[in-house]
Amino acid sequence: MAARRTSVADVRELVRRLIRGQSERGISQDLGISRNTVAAYRRWSDRQGLLVEPLPDEAVLARLLSERRRPRIGVQEVSKTEPYRERVEELLRAGVESKAIWQILQDEKDFRGSYSSVKRFVRRLAPTGADRAVLRLEVAPGEEAQVDFGYAGRLHDPDTGKDRRAWVFVMLLSHSRHQYAELVFDQTVPTWTRLHATAFEFFGGVPRRLILDNLKAAIVRASLYDPEIQRSYRELCQHYDVLASPCRPRTPEHKGKVEKGGVHYVKRNALAGRSFADIHAANRHLRQWCLETAGLRTHGTTHQVPLEVFQRTEKAALQPLPASRWELCEWKACKLHPDCHVVFDKAYYSAPHRLIGHKLMARATAQLVQLFHDHELVAAHRRAAHPGQRRTIRDHLPPDKVAWMMKTPSWCRAQARAVGPATSAFVEHLLGDKPLDRLRGAQGVIGLAKKYGPKRLEAACSRALHFEEIRVRTLKSILVRGLDFQPLLDEALDPTPAPSPRHARRWTEFFPDTHEQGDETCPSTTR
Repeated sequence: MAARRTSVADVRELVRRLIRGQSERGISQDLGISRNTVAAYRRWSDRQGLLVEPLPDEAVLARLLSERRRPRIGVQEVSKTEPYRERVEELLRAGVESKAIWQILQDEKDFRGSYSSVKRFVRRLAPTGADRAVLRLEVAPGEEAQVDFGYAGRLHDPDTGKDRRAWVFVMLLSHSRHQYAELVFDQTVPTWTRLHATAFEFFGGVPRRLILDNLKAAIVRASLYDPEIQRSYRELCQHYDVLASPCRPRTPEHKGKVEKGGVHYVKRNALAGRSFADIHAANRHLRQWCLETAGLRTHGTTHQVPLEVFQRTEKAALQPLPASRWELCEWKACKLHPDCHVVFDKAYYSAPHRLIGHKLMARATAQLVQLFHDHELVAAHRRAAHPGQRRTIRDHLPPDKVAWMMKTPSWCRAQARAVGPATSAFVEHLLGDKPLDRLRGAQGVIGLAKKYGPKRLEAACSRALHFEEIRVRTLKSILVRGLDFQPLLDEALDPTPAPSPRHARRWTEFFPDTHEQGDETCPSTTR
C-alpha cells in the first residue's frame, strides 16, 4: 500500500468510524490507511477519551495531534520488485500466481526480497490480457446504497431557454434494488450533495454505507490508496451518519448494481425514445417511473419486486433521517490579500491583517461564510447578497487604516469648524458636490493643524480664500513659506491720517511779513 501522510480531517473521520463500530479492516479499506496505523490511532484515541460522542472539532484534534508523535507510514521506498517489472508482467499474463512469481524471481534473478513485497507489487499491477473473476456480494437490508452519474443526452433548460447536456443521478439500495433517479445539468459539489439529501428523503431513511465512483465532486483525487473526500461531501456524510466507500479506479464492477440496474436501466427504459418539454417534465416522469415501473418490475437477479422488498424489509432497516435537513456548505482554499480580504464567490470578506499572505479555508453556507486558519475559526461574516459586495470587520484592519476610515466628510467638517471659520469655509469648498472624491484632500487639511497649529492654519485658509485658491497644495505652500504671517493687501492700506512729524517748523517762519489772526494764519497784504 502506497504511503501518505494522515491529515487531521482523516484522523477525525477515522475516529468517527471507530465510534460507529466499524472494523479496522473496513476503515483501512475505505480510507486507504494501513491497518497498523488504524490500530495505532485506536489506541491513541482511547487514551485521549475520544471514542465517545461528540466528535472533537478539527482545531481541538489538531492541537492533540501536535502534542504527540503521529503514527504514520514512512516515506514509501521503491519496491524491491520494481527492477523485475517486465518479468513479473510476463508471468502475470501467463497466469502465474504471486507465490510462484516470488519463487521464479529467486531462482532466475537471485531475488532477495520478501514474498510480501512481491505480493504488494503484483496487487498494484493490473493483469494484462487476462479476464478477472468477480464475486457478486449481497448485503443486509439498509446496509448499502450505490451511487452513480450517467450522461443522459440533451434537455431543454427553461432558465436559459437553451438545450444543455444533462446527466442522470441514481442512488440504488443494494438489498432491495429500489432506486431514486434525477436529471441535472452539472456534477458540481452543491448539486452532488443536494441529490444525496433528496434521495435520502425519497427513501425515508439513510443507508449505513455509500459505494460511489471516483467522480471529482466527491473524490478530490481518484486513487485507491488516497481517496480524499471533498470536505463538503464529508460533512454531509457526518450529518447523515453514513460511511462513504469510493471504488478502486477503473473498477466499475464494484458498483455493478447501480451501473447495470441503475444508470443503464434508466437510460434504456425510462429515457430512451422519449422526448420531454424540459428537464422539469423529465424529472416528473422519472420519479413516477422509479415507483411504478422500476419499483414494480420483477428484478432479473433477485427475482423479486424491488418496491415490495423495500417496504417489507429494507425501509425499517434504514437509519432514521436527522432532525434537520442537510444545509449545503462549500469549502474553498483562498489567500488573504493585502487589503485584508479574501475572495469567495466574487465577493470580499475580511480576516485579521496578521494573516496577510496566508492560506485560509473558507466554509460557506447560504447565510454564513467562515474563514479558518490552521483549523481555527478566525472570521465569520454574513454571506454577501451580490457579487462585488464587501464584508468588513474593522477589528481585522491595521489600526492606522481604521483611523483613516473613520475620517469621513462629516468628521472633516466638524474638525474644520473647531479650527475656525476660514478653515471651515476652505474645507466646505474643497469637498463641494463630490465629498468622497476629495476626501483625502480634506483629511490632509485637518492634518496641517497638527503640524502648524490651528492659528496658522486659519490664517493660511483666510489667505487662500482671499485669492480663491482652493487647493491643498497652495495651502501647504503658504504655510511652508510663512506667507500666513504677512498681512493681506487690503489690510496694508490703512485709511487713518499719519501723525505730524515731531520737529516740523511752522510755515510762518519762512515768511516774516505775516501775522496770525484768531485761530487762522494768513500772509499780510500791502497796498
